[in-house]
Amino acid sequence: MRLLLLEDDITLGEGLRDYLRSDGYLVDWCATLAQARALISEPYDAWLLDWNLPDGSGVDWLRSLRARGLKVPALLLTARDRLDERIQGLDSGADDFLVKPFAPEELSARLRAISRRVAGSAQRKAFGPVELDLNAKAVWLAGESVELTAREWAILEALALRAGRIVSKADLEALVLGFDSELSSNSTEVHVFKLRSKLGKTLIETVRGLGYRIPAA
Repeated sequence: MRLLLLEDDITLGEGLRDYLRSDGYLVDWCATLAQARALISEPYDAWLLDWNLPDGSGVDWLRSLRARGLKVPALLLTARDRLDERIQGLDSGADDFLVKPFAPEELSARLRAISRRVAGSAQRKAFGPVELDLNAKAVWLAGESVELTAREWAILEALALRAGRIVSKADLEALVLGFDSELSSNSTEVHVFKLRSKLGKTLIETVRGLGYRIPAA
């Protein structure tokens, strides 16, 4: 999953970014709303939003995003814990609410729950003879376990979470790498080729001129 983390506390922001990356997530961390606004058109799987920021309110911004029809799952990270504040955050469009201080392991658990909802409320997804466990980051072909590299899994997960939809090459690269790595011009094609060699040629379709797609299960 690719995450947008909006947190102005430098120590907390760096800590969460590093922890989530070690847990297998791709994280773009912003300390201000201005930075986050510049990235909002990127294809994120979830937003992690602080409430109070130096240049505005994360909740007000979330409300404006929902008004624009953006439906990316959002998790509020805040020290506010009164009942009326929790209700306000959820009514503004948040899917979940985590009160500071919290254990990063709980944040990971809540993200896994979001992933299950996005993927159709199931930990496992089957596409013909290929079966994925999105939580365990495991894949099987005809019941036999298949070993994937981290990059191969990231591409497979990004497509599986969007099964039935075309994902452009640019969006797939952004979902897998974000802004922290250099990407060769044929890197995506190479990884898709390797996935097909391991999981079968029909799992990932190339939609010429548009991108890639895993047909809906």
